[in-house]
Amino acid sequence: LQLVESGGGLVQPGGSLRLSCAAPGDPDDTLDWLAFCWFRQAPGKEREGVSCISSSGDQTNYADSVKGRFTTSRDNAKGTAYLQMNSLKPEDTAVYYCAAEPLRDGLPPFDYGFYDYWGPGTQVTVSS
Repeated sequence: LQLVESGGGLVQPGGSLRLSCAAPGDPDDTLDWLAFCWFRQAPGKEREGVSCISSSGDQTNYADSVKGRFTTSRDNAKGTAYLQMNSLKPEDTAVYYCAAEPLRDGLPPFDYGFYDYWGPGTQVTVSS
């Protein structure tokens, strides 16, 4: 299973971006029971969990640093998960990664060791 992120870029503080995570060519039709999680890694820092969404889409969680600003969602018909990022701050600058793992019920953890499937990452830079 290959994951591909898109939507990163350069944005001014206070701006918005929407990241997408697609799983093209999923021959086993497993997307419906994949849970997704977004991670980010800034230079010199450890990878940290940002937001996760359950396979059904009815449960989400967020890191304290992004609560109220970021929203995660998914569209199983399109095979895509999204991270809407509003009110961006310079400290949000990082490479953002999409991760996925089969999980029929519940939320996956903010533990990058839990995930077998990763995208290559997309750069988000918040700067004036």
